[in-house]
Amino acid sequence: MNTQNSHKPTTEEQSLCTENWKRVHGRVAEACTKAGRELASVRVVGVTKYVDMARTMALYNAGCHDLGESRPQAFWEKAALFADNDVGVRWHMIGHLQRNKVAKTTLYNPVFHTIDSVRLAEAISRSATELSMVCVGLIEVNLSEDVQRSGLLPDRLLDSASQILELPGVSIRGLMGMASHPEVGREPRQEFAYLRELRDGLTERFPDAGGLPELSMGMSSDYPIALKLGTNWVRIGSNIFGSREV
Repeated sequence: MNTQNSHKPTTEEQSLCTENWKRVHGRVAEACTKAGRELASVRVVGVTKYVDMARTMALYNAGCHDLGESRPQAFWEKAALFADNDVGVRWHMIGHLQRNKVAKTTLYNPVFHTIDSVRLAEAISRSATELSMVCVGLIEVNLSEDVQRSGLLPDRLLDSASQILELPGVSIRGLMGMASHPEVGREPRQEFAYLRELRDGLTERFPDAGGLPELSMGMSSDYPIALKLGTNWVRIGSNIFGSREV
């Protein structure tokens, strides 16, 4: 990639990132085998929210072409630079998104993992329609029912989904969820199984929605469990870059 020197990874940064990415990808492949899954059915989203442009590019150079950001400003800056260099990244918006940030975010056509309200979905629909595009999205479910977390509460999912699935310019592909914090004492296995049940229920309730085939669940600490329960997207950052992650 041709870019400014200030954004280029150092040789050491590139070497470390490549080594970490190969290790992570290998572990995901191994977990897929143990879960009886084909590796091709799973994509790893490299979470770059806590790293600079140089290390983001190092991850891309290492072979990870699905990149996830949770902060709109950082997403815009990185996506613009990648676009200027005509690089084929598939971006993922994995953090809570305010409606006033939707129009600029939609310009880069990310996968929206965190559609957590009808009003947000409507804003994405309007922006996508104005741009004559169709945005891929997932409805986020608040599995822990923690008021500090975003996502639709499970008892609101059916009603909200019935409205969201009718919107033009948005192709809802399934559901996204995060396991509760460990101190809560809930098992990720139970919560991921519940998310799958919710998805299956929506598929049955809305047969014209295309089957809602995808689940986005699992991070560095619990992705092997998520793989056993059918996730299609795992979001991994700390195993590549360090300790903090979405």
